[in-house]
Formats: sequence, structure tokens, C-alpha cells
Amino acid sequence: MLKEACGVFGIAGTPDASRLTYYALNALQHRGQESAGIAVSDGETIGFYKDEGLASEVFKGGVIDTLKGTMAIGHVRYSTAGGSGVINAQPLVVRYREGYMGLAHNGNLVNSEEIKDYLEDNGSILQTTTDSELFLHLLARYHDDGLVGAIMRCMGEVKGSYSITLLTQDRLIGFRDPWGLRPLSLGRLGDSLCIVSETVAFDIIGAEYIRDIEPGEIVVIENGDIKSYRYMESSNNLCIFEYIYFARPDSVLGGLNVYEARKELGRTLAKECPADADMVIGVPDSGTFAAIGFAEVSGIPLGEGLIKSRYAGRTFIEPEQKLREIGVRLKLNVLKERIRGKRLVVVDDSIVRGNTSRRLVKMIRDAGAKEVHMRVAAPPVISPCYFGIDIPTKEELVASYSTVDEIKQTIGVDSLGYLSVNGMIRSLKGHGYCTGCFTGKYPMEIPEVARPTYIKRPPLRMNGLHV
Repeated sequence: MLKEACGVFGIAGTPDASRLTYYALNALQHRGQESAGIAVSDGETIGFYKDEGLASEVFKGGVIDTLKGTMAIGHVRYSTAGGSGVINAQPLVVRYREGYMGLAHNGNLVNSEEIKDYLEDNGSILQTTTDSELFLHLLARYHDDGLVGAIMRCMGEVKGSYSITLLTQDRLIGFRDPWGLRPLSLGRLGDSLCIVSETVAFDIIGAEYIRDIEPGEIVVIENGDIKSYRYMESSNNLCIFEYIYFARPDSVLGGLNVYEARKELGRTLAKECPADADMVIGVPDSGTFAAIGFAEVSGIPLGEGLIKSRYAGRTFIEPEQKLREIGVRLKLNVLKERIRGKRLVVVDDSIVRGNTSRRLVKMIRDAGAKEVHMRVAAPPVISPCYFGIDIPTKEELVASYSTVDEIKQTIGVDSLGYLSVNGMIRSLKGHGYCTGCFTGKYPMEIPEVARPTYIKRPPLRMNGLHV
């Protein structure tokens, strides 16, 4: 299973800032389950609370009531750079020459090692192992240019993906990398203004979606006013996997509803890779919507053959084959009566290593399916992601060293069909996308040292309500 880096939220202009942020983090929980945190400004200082776990676990009891203020930012995290542990949980909150500052970051920098070396060589003492902290050091270093000027200087130096909410005593700021790799949107709730990774959080708290924050744009919210600044060089390269897998289907990204986008991927898949079968079933959750589109175009009846447990939680890599198979069944179970004796089209969002697909196909065959035809609503994943998605090294990607026919044999299906790159882009009508994991071509040069590394350190138990 692929995992995303994190989700961010910010709101300004309401006495319920911390509670609304908590509700928004619950809506973004699918983007990260390792840690959650909220930072709040009362106009004079920034209070914060963060810990490992889901938002509902971190903010149980009366914690939210201790976070007083009219502006807040929040973060849910899955670590792709720096490892887990509460010390790496966000928002990161610091005191510097101009006052207090809190930062929540979604994305991943590809030149973080270069920047880290520069900062440490010039006397900076880094407190975490995340690339997110590098922004704070650079912003503090360039404070003479003003905060907006400092952000623009950062944009000129850091390379990679970042959608960031930044909190000071009197301002909420959202900004997005010039390549537009990670999503960020602007919304309104009464007299309050909000910034978020996905629009579904607006729906949950009752806010109205205004627009996407553009690549390279800096949005400053102060005293109820919005000011926008643009970094001169920018382009649209939104991660295409947001539509395929990561975003919630009830979100809108780049003007496209994710649910409709996934259905269209399924429609195109049916045209490119038809199959002769009795029933179409989707692999929950993201494969379900592509299966609807596949069934519409193919005319094959849509059915439900796999049930996903809503309470399985996170599963871990088990050392024995039998235990690994139990791990799959914890999340998915087969409706034996529905699929027994049938020829099935099984629609999934992607195949990464191939292990989960192989175990899933075995479960379906063991339940009595006559034939299994796997259809994938994305092209073969042949390259890692360097921008905040936990796609493994190239050596772990089954499609990087196997033909489609070899993968078919490996996972044990009667036929296997992938959506083409052109078909995928054609389905998602709109601006440019990053398709690096499917094509090996990225919007920027990737340094060799940028290959994902996971630093495992003993978690440092530290927390607090104020800096």
C-alpha cells in the first residue's frame, strides 16, 4: 500500500480556531496516521500540542480547550523524510528574532542534504531530522527581507514539493512550491479564512471553497484581508497519484472532482483493456470508483465482491507467509457467495510491489472464482517518487524489471491490463501533472542523494503547550 506524506490546514479569524482545526484534521486523516498536531496564536504567542497517533487519539480529553486563540494551523503526518517520533511531529513551532512562528509542511525536498549541510556549516543547530525544519532556519536567516521576501528567497533555494501553512502571532500564510506538486486550497467560513490540503475539510467544517492556491503563490491572511504574491517562475505539475489513490473521492483538486476523475480513469481503462467476464468488482476504496466507470463502458454488471474492514487499523510486515496473508484478510475479505463460479474483472488503482495483488488474487481464487482478469486504473509504476509519496526504490517496483505478462504470472491472474500514460492524462483533462513514477521523467533534476532514506531514532518524548 502506498502512503502519502501528510495533510495541512490553517484557519484565521475565529475563537473556535483549534476545534475547527481538529475537525479538519479528522477529514484529512487518510493523508497521514503517524502523528497529529495543532498550533494556535492568541496574538501574542503560539501555543501548540502534538503527539504520535491519530488526531482523535492525540486530542482526547480536554486538550483542545487548552489551545486558545483565533488563528491555528494543524498537521497529520506520515513520515517519508526524517522518520517517525514525536520530535518530528508537526506543526514545528519556534521563537526567532521577529517573534513566534509555526509551520506545517506537506511534501518532500530533493536538495535537503545540500541545504542541511549549508545550515550546519553556518552554525544552525537542527532539532529534528525532517526536511520541514529547514524552512524555519532559512526563513529566520532571511528575516531582514520581511516574511514574504524570506519565503520567496526560500522558493529560489529549495527544490522539491511543499504545500505549507505558516503561522505567526498576527498572520496565517499558505504557500505552494513553484512546480505545484502538492495541492493547497483557499476557503471561507463566515468571516474566517481557511487553507487546506484537500477541499473535503471545507465540507466537514461548513466552509466554502474559493479557489486553489496557485503554484509559486504566497497567500497572506491578516485582519481578515487576503494578499497574494507570486514567485516569478512556476508551472503546473500536480501529482497525478492524488487523483488515482491519495485524495478523498469527495475532494476537488485542480478543478476536478476526484470521484468523477476516478470513474473516467475506469471508463478509459475499459476502452483500452476490454475483458470478457460476468462481473466487475473494485478493490476498495480507490479501485471501487474506477470499477464503476469500467462497468459503465464495458456493459459488464458491477458487483461487490470485496469487503473492506473499517477498523483494521495499520498492519505491519509479517515474517511468515501465513501471517502476511492474514494481514491482507484483516483489511479485505471476499464475498464468496457473490463470486463463486464467476469470471471476474478486478479493478485496482495500482500495482506497486505486486505482493498485495498476489495475495488478493489467491483469496479470490480460493473463494471459487472461475477466472480473474485484473485491470489497473493507472500505468505500470516503474520509478520512485521523490516528492513525498512512499513509493519504494526502483528495485522493489515489480513493473521496473518485469513485463506485463511476467507480472500476470507473478500475481496469478488470467489476464492483466494497465491504463496507458496517454489514456491517464486524457482522462484527467486539465493542467500539467507530475507523472514521474510512471515515466521516470520528473519536473526537476533529482540529485542522487535525494533517494528516500529513513532515519530510525528512539522517539524523544517531549510536548508542551507553549514554546
